Amino acid sequence: MATILVVEDNEPSRDVLSRRLERRAYRVLLAADGQQAVSIARRAMPDLILMDLGLPGIDGWEATRQLKGDATTRHIPIIVLSAHAMTNDREMALAAGGDEFDTKPVRFEQLLVKIASLLAKAVLVP
Repeated sequence: MATILVVEDNEPSRDVLSRRLERRAYRVLLAADGQQAVSIARRAMPDLILMDLGLPGIDGWEATRQLKGDATTRHIPIIVLSAHAMTNDREMALAAGGDEFDTKPVRFEQLLVKIASLLAKAVLVP
């Protein structure tokens, strides 16, 4: 069972997403801000992170940079989630260290495909 860290400051969105992932047999960890995300990721070493960008305190951009800049967590795939769908948001999220990008509201089936793809790649990389 893969573990996914869901980083989302909006409690209803966080709850809905975590329940849907749990129904798909994922173990879910939760963080409400970027500092919690970095701390939990370093401690729990999840298999994948879903990272909202608009977070209080340390935002998703900085949390992603910190995790990808740390030798112990840089291998963890991060899917960046953003309510903004500007043309350069995807490129900026990937430049910050995200492995994939998706817009909110989340299209759950599409997100599951991205999760499965990144988890499969992570298993193949030693």
